[in-house]
Amino acid sequence: MPVAVYGHYGLALVMIPTAAADYLEYERFQLIDAISPFLEAGRVKVFSINSINSESWMNNEMDPRHKSIRHQQFNQYVCDEVVPFIRNNCSWDTPILTCGASFGALHSANLFFKRPDLINGCIPMSGVYDLTEYTKGYFDDDVYFNSPCHYLPNLTDHAILEQIRKSRHIHILTGSGAHEDPDASRRLGGILYKKGIWYELDIWGQDMPHDWPTWRAMLPHYLGTRF
Repeated sequence: MPVAVYGHYGLALVMIPTAAADYLEYERFQLIDAISPFLEAGRVKVFSINSINSESWMNNEMDPRHKSIRHQQFNQYVCDEVVPFIRNNCSWDTPILTCGASFGALHSANLFFKRPDLINGCIPMSGVYDLTEYTKGYFDDDVYFNSPCHYLPNLTDHAILEQIRKSRHIHILTGSGAHEDPDASRRLGGILYKKGIWYELDIWGQDMPHDWPTWRAMLPHYLGTRF
C-alpha cells in the first residue's frame, strides 16, 4: 500500500482515490498541481493513499461478504498504519483531514465519522453516502456500519457525537451538472443537522459535472478560504 506525499508542512490531508484508481490518481489528473500554491506555502501536506475498491465493491468476481470484509480492512489500514505514519512524518498535534472525490468522498466521510478521535474533519466532493449504491443489493453489518446514511441517524454514543461536533471542517461539496447527485449531499447534510452537528453544504452549479475540472476548482477554493 504505497503513499505519495506532497508538501513539507501544514495540516495533513489524506487523499482517497475515486472508484478503482490508485494513489497517483490525483497527481495524474492535475489536482496536486491545482493545490500546489498551498503545498509550497506550507499550508497543507498531502498524503495520497491507495484504494482497495478493485479488491472490494468494484470487483464483480468477489463474494459480497469478502468485499465487505475488505472494506473493513481498508478502514483498519488507514487508522492503524496511515494515521501513525502521518503523525511520525509531521507531529502528533498536526490536524488530519480526509478528502476524496466520487467513491473517495464516501470513504473520506465514513472514516471521519467512524474515527473522529483520530481524524479532525473531511472534505468529501461529489459523493454518495449510502454504501448500498455500490453493493448491488448486498447488505450486512459491515455494510451498515460503513454507510453514513444508515448508521449516523442511529448514532447515540455521546462521546463520539461530541468528537464529531467539535470539528469545524465538515465540508460537503458537490456540483449539479452531468452525473452529479446533489441530493445525496443534501441527505447527508440533513442527517447531520438532526444530530446537531455543524457542517457546510456547498452545491455548485449545473456547469460543474462529476469530473476533474470540478474537483480542481473545489479543493483549491476550500483550502484557500477555510484553512
